[in-house]
Amino acid sequence: MSAPVPFVHLHNHTHYSILDGACTPRQLVQAAAADNQPAVAITDHGVMFGCLEFYKEAKAAGLKPIIGCEAYVAVGSRFDHPAPKQRNYYHLVLLAQNERGYRNLIKLVTLAHLEGYYYRPRIDWELLERYHDGLIALSGCLVGVVNAHLVAGDYEAAYRTAAQYRELFGENFYLELQWHGLREDEAVLTHVPRIARELRIPMVVTNDCHYVRKEHAVAHNVLLHIRDASSLRKPVDIMQLRYRQPEMYIKTAAEMAKLFPSHRDALARTLEIAEKCTLELHPTLHMPHFPIPPDAGVSSLGEHLEKLVWEGLQKRYGAPIPADVQERARYELELISRMGFAGYFLIVQDFIAAARRMGVRVGPGRGSVVGSLVAYALGITSLDPLRYELLFERFLNPERVSMPDIDVDFSDDKRDLVIEYVRRKYGVESVAQIVTFGTLSSRAVLKDVGRVLGIPASVLNSITEKIPVVLGKVTPLEEALQLPDLQWLRETDDPKLRQLVDFSLVLEGFCRNISVHAAGVVIAPGPVSDYVPLCRAPSGEIVTQYSMRELEDAGLLKMDFLGLRTLSILDDTVDMVRRTRQIELDIDAIDLQDAATYELLSTGRTLGIFQFEADTMKEALRGLKPTSLEDLVALNALNRPGPMEYIPEFIARKHGRKPIESLHPRMEPILRTTYGIIIYQEQVMQLAQAVAGFSLAEADLMRRAMGKKDPKLMQQQRKAFIAGAVRNGIPNDLAREIFALIERFAAYGFNKSHALAYAYLAYQTAYLKAHFPVEFLAANMTAEAANQDKLAEFLREAATFGITV
Repeated sequence: MSAPVPFVHLHNHTHYSILDGACTPRQLVQAAAADNQPAVAITDHGVMFGCLEFYKEAKAAGLKPIIGCEAYVAVGSRFDHPAPKQRNYYHLVLLAQNERGYRNLIKLVTLAHLEGYYYRPRIDWELLERYHDGLIALSGCLVGVVNAHLVAGDYEAAYRTAAQYRELFGENFYLELQWHGLREDEAVLTHVPRIARELRIPMVVTNDCHYVRKEHAVAHNVLLHIRDASSLRKPVDIMQLRYRQPEMYIKTAAEMAKLFPSHRDALARTLEIAEKCTLELHPTLHMPHFPIPPDAGVSSLGEHLEKLVWEGLQKRYGAPIPADVQERARYELELISRMGFAGYFLIVQDFIAAARRMGVRVGPGRGSVVGSLVAYALGITSLDPLRYELLFERFLNPERVSMPDIDVDFSDDKRDLVIEYVRRKYGVESVAQIVTFGTLSSRAVLKDVGRVLGIPASVLNSITEKIPVVLGKVTPLEEALQLPDLQWLRETDDPKLRQLVDFSLVLEGFCRNISVHAAGVVIAPGPVSDYVPLCRAPSGEIVTQYSMRELEDAGLLKMDFLGLRTLSILDDTVDMVRRTRQIELDIDAIDLQDAATYELLSTGRTLGIFQFEADTMKEALRGLKPTSLEDLVALNALNRPGPMEYIPEFIARKHGRKPIESLHPRMEPILRTTYGIIIYQEQVMQLAQAVAGFSLAEADLMRRAMGKKDPKLMQQQRKAFIAGAVRNGIPNDLAREIFALIERFAAYGFNKSHALAYAYLAYQTAYLKAHFPVEFLAANMTAEAANQDKLAEFLREAATFGITV
């Protein structure tokens, strides 16, 4: 028996070949790894959406990742628009051999979308001549640049084209051999070896993979028809496969060798190509250049940041600046400088300052950045982190180097002004919005597959309406089928419904479409397409092809520019108060101990109050009768599945019906404002510091480990915590008890910085409702003018205030 021929799949599609791939990057990698193949490629149709996700999956599995794309090559110029039924493109597989090839692939894919899009994103010969360095080219499938001519019976055209590509790519051009049991395969298998001999072009065996297992062929065919399902007059015969044979799955090396017994060299050449591909992607920060103003009187970004911070602290605290404030500021500035993030803070400070100059209301802060004194000094946030015992390390941990993440809320009707300012400042080509992917959730996949199968909409709706949505997430199909209302669907004898379930289980979670991320913006130090591929969303905006998650791996500065309707309502209310009552109200300087505001909240009359409108919140407010902003912060953090069970305990302790207890005196000052209950992630960190002597950076790592629930990591943290507590004079058994308590609450712990900022917004809206109900309710009704149900609610609420409309 001869030795097995090594083989690597070089022509593969994932679900990022939108509605033409029934396979995730992870599934592709796992299939290759299961067959002990040393490498695997991703070559989605005309896009690079999944490349970084695929790269990480392959690396984690110990396989060499080969990044590529099956490009569409225009028949003539990419700018030509021939008649719709006239062929206007061929396929060409391009693989990144090295860093230069990767950058060139990004350019080709970007220009295909932004310049060559006509039914498909097309490149042309002119672009290939410009950007072919570092790329390996394979001749493609039956509609490839060479094979399409052979299928059409034009050997001379195929020969000329092969010679042309050989001339351009040299030894990096290969002729593909494929077999999928199709009649057209014969022309390719007959004539490609002849062209290869005459032109001395090496051949390589590939399989045009679109799904993982052979039995997924029919499900994949259903996927192909989803795009057209809404316009189908009758259900398709799904057994009439578009590809006609179920051979486009991820075959084993043995299966490929069996298909091509006389082409062992072409099989082995897949490994040769894989060895040629040496691309390694290492996260490198590509920070945009922040221009220091000529009159700033400083020579570096760090100096400019420091100057702005001390100026801001004087405005916030007056002179002299308190010693504890100075100490915290120096600590944060040193860390920011050491980690290379001075430019990041300056960029955020600049566009927030510009927003305010343009009359765009900016939120008080969002997320863990509220814990930064530097951010407070720069005006990025509006709440004093020292007053509320917030932690910088929760935002930026010196022992876990990663990009800072500052998301900013703007009034939703003026958010676009800020994005436009950023485009003008850094250049249109250096700023882009970010792609997001619509996926086939359990409800969506059932409806789409059902339409293809011709199942009546009424039947589909009766099924999907029984699938619950929990915290905004649709219950997965496998889990939903266990519910009493849907168990019958798994057991049905109806063949159409059986197909519906079987195909939906295969296709669930795959990409269905792309759109623009609601808030994400990326800023690069040059054209964004120097770093990541771009495309145009259906709405027309230019977006990155990598999602928010992958952009950090690409080293680009990304942030959320969020449009928040509450900020627009605040502006509208204040404006009406000015016009109707001639009162100049500074909503950012209101009394945080206002009795009327807490009285309103204590009655639970919270319609229109930011994040406090839910019935559970109304009930909690009536029981708690809050008397401080800290009470609102705690309720904001507790009102989630899991920690909600502690709300009655929290209320009882506030009102003295239950004792406030701590396991050790070191814990008492940290849990004072939450009546002895651990609510915040920051408290978890402070407890680790106070009890076990952890630094706050170490405490943040412990908090993260508790969140991940990694047994090995938790054992290490438990051991270190107990040892530190014992050194602080705490008995071993008590140290274990304290760790177990912290671990239990850490699973629910919420970011206090975020809860504080949003509780502050809630207080501002409550203040306006308590003191200016006419203007506040009018602003809300204007915002909800298109929502008749909500409008009716506000009209009823107005009546309770004695306001007639």
